[in-house]
Amino acid sequence: MRDDDNTPISAQDAKRLFADFRAVPAIVLAVSGGPDSVALMWLMARWRRTLARGPRLVAVTVDHGLRAEAAREARDVKLLARTLDLPHRTMRWSGDKPKTGLPAAARAARYRLLALAAHAAGATHILTAHTRDDQAETLLMRMLRGSGITGLAAMARQSEREGVWLARPLLDIPKSQLIATLNKAKIAFAADPTNRDTSFTRPRLRALMPALAEEGGDARNLARLAARLARANAALEVLVDGAERYLVLSDRNDAARFGFDASAFAGLSEEIRLRLLMRAIDRVGHEGPAELGKAEALLAALDRAIAEGQGRLKQGRLKQTLAGAAISLVGGRIHVDAAPPRRSRKG
Repeated sequence: MRDDDNTPISAQDAKRLFADFRAVPAIVLAVSGGPDSVALMWLMARWRRTLARGPRLVAVTVDHGLRAEAAREARDVKLLARTLDLPHRTMRWSGDKPKTGLPAAARAARYRLLALAAHAAGATHILTAHTRDDQAETLLMRMLRGSGITGLAAMARQSEREGVWLARPLLDIPKSQLIATLNKAKIAFAADPTNRDTSFTRPRLRALMPALAEEGGDARNLARLAARLARANAALEVLVDGAERYLVLSDRNDAARFGFDASAFAGLSEEIRLRLLMRAIDRVGHEGPAELGKAEALLAALDRAIAEGQGRLKQGRLKQTLAGAAISLVGGRIHVDAAPPRRSRKG
């Protein structure tokens, strides 16, 4: 890509951006009607026309039912998709909406509905139009929440979700370049007012970006930081894979239960121990992913109990639950089992 952030994306640029999807049978394009997703749809349609054989493209708009304008925007996307010879489908988020945590709930509903559309269309991939600006904002949001390295790696270029691949081919592209692309092609797009609604965290951080850029914290540098953290996170995961294989082999005499030898576990670095513990909890637990802060507190308690046992002052023992998993330290072994379901409280 050129360094000029206001340069329209050329056909040659698009060819490089979408090269990995050439052999995919079908792709769902998540198109809200805003500039980023409209640009993705237009660029993908133009790219597809250059191929003798390529993926079938299906544009999908999710109407969350939160704004009166959303239905009109979905119709506008449908009309544009028709001019590009693309089929279009609108998916609606029906039912009651939560009074708190609305952005997260809407995001989860969006991906669930996109996955349903992908399965119906025989698509193996969903493409979203997240940009470098979105990546920078995501990093800032997670930094302020105190996320670990995995969270600070921000959005992955590709991940599996709801049985399909979720891909973000525009993560290195600034939003301004997508708008320049649409302006050159004379294609209209919608402006979502919630993107400027400062009652939500992301728009508040977006308003701070110009000041951060003056101090060197522009979207390019923040996205570069996220990429470097993603690289470090991938390296750590390789180390955890190796440690897990080693510890599982040490559990041959207790194959019916999942666990670790406490002494071998204690000899690993703290980050590796934490990730091993969280993996085990997420594998057998039934209450969702373990929260990082709670897992850190559990690891500290485990470390203390292991140290007590090794010091032979008394038998090191521990029993706690987290995220639907029961973690215990007995006889020099750490066991992680599914916890009994919580009893519902009456009254």
